[in-house]
Amino acid sequence: MENKDDFDASAAPPFRIADIRAVIPKHCWIKNPWRSMSYVFRDVIAVFALLAAAAYLNSWFIRPLYWVAQGKMFWALFVLGHDCGHESFSHDPILNDVVGHILHSTILVRYHGWRISHKTHHQNHGNVEKDESWVPMPEKLYKSLSIETRLMRFTIPFPLFAYPTCLWHRSPGKTGSHFNPSSTLFSPQDRKHVTTSTACWIAMVGFLVYFSFVFGSSLTFKLYGVPYLICPKFLWHGWMLSLTFITMDMSGNFLGNVASFAFMPPSAPVPYNIPPPRPGTLPNRRC
Repeated sequence: MENKDDFDASAAPPFRIADIRAVIPKHCWIKNPWRSMSYVFRDVIAVFALLAAAAYLNSWFIRPLYWVAQGKMFWALFVLGHDCGHESFSHDPILNDVVGHILHSTILVRYHGWRISHKTHHQNHGNVEKDESWVPMPEKLYKSLSIETRLMRFTIPFPLFAYPTCLWHRSPGKTGSHFNPSSTLFSPQDRKHVTTSTACWIAMVGFLVYFSFVFGSSLTFKLYGVPYLICPKFLWHGWMLSLTFITMDMSGNFLGNVASFAFMPPSAPVPYNIPPPRPGTLPNRRC
């Protein structure tokens, strides 16, 4: 077995993206909208079942269990909307956008605003200048941050609330907002889509305000507010932080040689810092 000390995290692996795609069975590329919608109905039913049980039982003993379970289901809705944004939900872009808007708006995510910035993230993963998520911070930028910004970004528990802040202001060193159609984050042809998603977001906020007036702000917070806080603040950040950690190699080098980092076509070497696979480890039969 090759000594791990000899592994160069900045070197391209000895296989290409096209090689990986070639060994994935063809049926894995089929997007079945009926199967996808079955997941939507399953998760939506679970959300309403938990909501009804919590409202009916109305017990402080049940509420913590409800908050964690419903927060997890909110995360499930986000993941389905995430697949719509990646167009892996179905081959129909209209179905993807409609379902994505419904799912993401219910958990106060602007579907198109997130979809576009998330696409930028995948196209520029790990790039210090262009990435949109988990942007590596150069030392010069870090030293220029105010004490308040450093406190909010790097002192527990404040980073748990970085997600909504990022939506309004983006990361340090970047300007614009996911809510502003004219933001530099979007191209001119994206603006009508972002406007639609922002309108859906506002409609959901209006519904929550209406629900608060009818049933009380306390009940709204207990049934929706707390699970919403658990979903993006703890499940999202906890899960993504874990994934970010395990993508680091054993020497602690995350980006490798950033200066030579390049984004290449599918036939080019994979631009990710992962060890080369052992012979026979790539899939050849099953998904």
